[in-house]
Amino acid sequence: MNFFEAFILGLVQGLTEFLPISSSAHLRIVGEFLPSHVDPGATFTAITQIGTELAVLVFFAAKIGRIIKQWALALVGKVPRSDPDARLGWLVILGSIPIGILGFTLQEYIRDVFRNLWLVAGVLIVFGIILGAVDRYAAQKREMEDVTYPHGLTIGIAQALALVPGVSRSGATTTAARAFGYDRTAAAEFSFLLAVPAVLGSGLFELVNGLQEEGPGPYGWGGVATATIVSGITGFIVIKYLMRYLKHGSFMPFVIYRVALGGVIMVLLGTGALSAY
Repeated sequence: MNFFEAFILGLVQGLTEFLPISSSAHLRIVGEFLPSHVDPGATFTAITQIGTELAVLVFFAAKIGRIIKQWALALVGKVPRSDPDARLGWLVILGSIPIGILGFTLQEYIRDVFRNLWLVAGVLIVFGIILGAVDRYAAQKREMEDVTYPHGLTIGIAQALALVPGVSRSGATTTAARAFGYDRTAAAEFSFLLAVPAVLGSGLFELVNGLQEEGPGPYGWGGVATATIVSGITGFIVIKYLMRYLKHGSFMPFVIYRVALGGVIMVLLGTGALSAY
């Protein structure tokens, strides 16, 4: 049963990580409806996200390799610091700082307070409405090469909001990027690249923490490994089709889904069908 549930949770993680609907919220919610009725926990969630970030590394392998190469060459003065790929490397580093600091200092809240389902449902709705409004009225005049350092830092601060399940890391970063006028594909691509150090760092931190102290959560190491592999395969497929969709489609279907899901969770909490913790 543990492996079956871990497989389902890995599938959910892969399906939702790159959509602006919050994978951590979905793992928190889906866990309540599985036979064991348990919260997978922050450790399980963070480790399985390693799988989806590996999908990003594979999908954007050529681009990421070029960024690392040009950044390293710029660091030793062999290419100009204004090189677009070298600058993008610095932007990813800069944008990763806020979530790195807050993720480390807010561990107590991440593992407990932030997982309250009332809070999860509320931020699903609120940040969904914000995404819808921004996506509807923002311009689409900027592309990846137009990202500035102030924009990169602000988008990084938005990413840190996703420490609360329900906000959605990709949703928050995409919203911030769209507010600055970046087109949907550029906003999504920068969001994916920005997530790599933050999510891998969080996943590896929780992996070490699990090995040394707390363990991997209710599904054991076998369940964690199963979910991580499934999330990586599923996530790769989702990236492929999402990038294709965003060339012509809007974020409105995801906004509607977020608001509806948040409303349903609130009703279930209010009727006692679900417990907030």
